[in-house]
Amino acid sequence: MTFAPLGSLARLPRLPRDKADTLLLLASAMLVLAPHTLHLPLWVSLLCGATLAWRAAITLQGKRMPPSLLLIPLAAGAMLGVMHTYQTLLGRDAGVAMLVLLVAFKMLEMHARRDLFVVVFLCFFLVLTNFFYEQGIVTALLMSFSVLLLLTAQMSFQFAGKVPPLRERFLMSARMLGLAAPLALALFFLFPRIEGPLWGMPGDASGARSGLSETMAPGMLANLAQSRETAFRVKFDGPLPEREQLYWRGPVLGDYDGRTWTRIGPAQRQAFSQAIASRRLPLSVAGEPLRYEVTLEPANNRWLFALEMPERLPAISGNAAQLTGEVEMTTLAPIEARLRYQVASFIHYRLQADGLPQDAGQWLQLPADSNPRALMAGLQLRAISDPNRRVESVLRSFRSENYVYTLNPPLLGRDAVDGFLYGSRAGFCEHYAGAFVFLMRAAGVPARVVTGYQGGELNPLDGYLTVRQSDAHAWAEVWLARRGWVRVDPTAAVAPERVQQGLEGAVPQRPPFGIEGLGRFISVDGEAHPWLVQMRFAVGAMNNGWNQWVLNYTPQRQRGMVERLQSSLLDWRLPAWIASLAIVLLLVRTWRRRRGIDPVDALYSALCTRLSRLGLARAPDEGPHAYAERIGAAGKLAPGAQAAAQDFLRRYSAWRYAPRRADARLAATLKRLLSQVR
Repeated sequence: MTFAPLGSLARLPRLPRDKADTLLLLASAMLVLAPHTLHLPLWVSLLCGATLAWRAAITLQGKRMPPSLLLIPLAAGAMLGVMHTYQTLLGRDAGVAMLVLLVAFKMLEMHARRDLFVVVFLCFFLVLTNFFYEQGIVTALLMSFSVLLLLTAQMSFQFAGKVPPLRERFLMSARMLGLAAPLALALFFLFPRIEGPLWGMPGDASGARSGLSETMAPGMLANLAQSRETAFRVKFDGPLPEREQLYWRGPVLGDYDGRTWTRIGPAQRQAFSQAIASRRLPLSVAGEPLRYEVTLEPANNRWLFALEMPERLPAISGNAAQLTGEVEMTTLAPIEARLRYQVASFIHYRLQADGLPQDAGQWLQLPADSNPRALMAGLQLRAISDPNRRVESVLRSFRSENYVYTLNPPLLGRDAVDGFLYGSRAGFCEHYAGAFVFLMRAAGVPARVVTGYQGGELNPLDGYLTVRQSDAHAWAEVWLARRGWVRVDPTAAVAPERVQQGLEGAVPQRPPFGIEGLGRFISVDGEAHPWLVQMRFAVGAMNNGWNQWVLNYTPQRQRGMVERLQSSLLDWRLPAWIASLAIVLLLVRTWRRRRGIDPVDALYSALCTRLSRLGLARAPDEGPHAYAERIGAAGKLAPGAQAAAQDFLRRYSAWRYAPRRADARLAATLKRLLSQVR
């Protein structure tokens, strides 16, 4: 990624130093403020942009700064604008808006060195506020670059003499940041953590997020399917199940008012729960459960998604999971941060197959004054004695009577089921699931709507299955004698490719970026080009790794890592490896130091050490020539040793301080003279 400010900064050394440093600080502040334009009011972004442009013009033209009589009313008006926009001066959004304006206005009153550092430190704080809104790896990289540029600007103000080129200052800042990185990583992984997300403030979770709700009306899931946001990611312990088995269960809907399906009411739910408590839900399973880990994105609701029929409730720190009578997994408190939990699910099971459920009447109720044609069709199905054949009869009609699966179905009136079955015959999964359950109830077969997700995309680079909002799906469950609750997917009868290939294989996709004809340049035989697919997988794996190891580094994961580290330290092999590595590093360092010292200088150091042992230590400020004269005047050495030492020092002084001439035999000569000094 190339940033325009850095390219323009290459010309700054041609300007006077004060102007170059100021423009560098302006560019750094612009880089920090730019991401805030995505969530700040337009007037705040425009005012900040105009203020920074004004400051740049003042710097380049060498004009005087505006007087305080102009700045004070401008700042007061901006604060009143923030108060009018947010109806408060407190909280995250209002606070960030005021801080952004403060940085911009402070640029217009930088009169002393102290003011420059105030702006730099305010920008450092603004770097942190970007993470209140977006915590992805792209934001982290952009903010890291912003910190580098701010450090470069801060360093530029501190040079007293000649200022190095911009590239050297930038590299110096990078080295400073690199030296701090190991300590930052150690603090991140080992410093005690608190519960909650990596970044957040009280009230952050109250913002609306996309996801499934407790209601379903025609068009709701079709709108949700337009989103490519990640709902959750799954990592299986073993092989990935067949796509036809990937039904991620969510809210179960039982009440119907003629147009909208909702969960059963509190009164019915309480009675149902009491019935289940008095008589355990009959369940039989077959085979081994599938074990997997789910990383759920926050959606400010209480749903825990899992494959049908979990073996047990997952353990969630700081919250509690519960299972409803409709086999919905929920939590007591809304999920406001990314959550990981382990699940084991049985794919083959029989639920309440021993006899008619006590709550069967709940799953047969229909409004008496809606959808008369569908109600009559369901009553006619009762002539078929076998409920299994009633189910197959409806599915057969979906397959054979020109029904269409589409993301853009026509609007339906008050009697939505009649309008769909006998009018448009075009709909999304909620149309087919809702109409099917209505017909089954009218036919005397207990039935309910189940919403959730179906399928997912496997990333071969990290082995995670990504389930997106576009995988949102609705299907039906019917109760059949000796089989219990059975999943029936009416959509698969109309568009089996929806289950086998996902939404992309079932409905025509919009052109890339909304540009007609662009697809043929980035696709091969109607499918995305392989390099685009690999790049998408690589980006997805990188984002998932960031989420798993940074954003979702919870206190529980920290304790687990510390415990593993402690157990490893008790193992003799790890200390042995550490000791071996330390020895190797020490040897490499010694070798590099010896290699970096000139042989002649090494011999001179050896002579000084030997003479020091003989009582003739060299003073710290004593040169070779003065040292030789003092050795001669002292008379402590034998005549031969004294002459050898003085000859050594004269030759070394000539080599060190005279113009250098290549002398291949100098080191050998000095080594011979050194051997004579005893």
